Amino acid sequence: MENHIVSIDNRERITITEVSDVESFNEQSILVLLESGGILIKGEGLHIQKLDLEEGKAIITGSIMSAVYTEKKDKQDKGFLRKILK
Repeated sequence: MENHIVSIDNRERITITEVSDVESFNEQSILVLLESGGILIKGEGLHIQKLDLEEGKAIITGSIMSAVYTEKKDKQDKGFLRKILK
């Protein structure tokens, strides 16, 4: 398992490394998946500016209110995460 880096610049830009996928996204929340779980970013006017899965890097811009780690879920639990995000 690789280490990841989360960098938040002035609550307007968040850069995350070691990204494996993006589970869901809209202007209020984005769930970024890492090998060890996920990071749920909440805010307003969120936009995925860059997503490079080969490089494992995501850059998200907008008004960032919070970034919270989530536990790694089994495939069957993905429905639960989708319900939380709606």
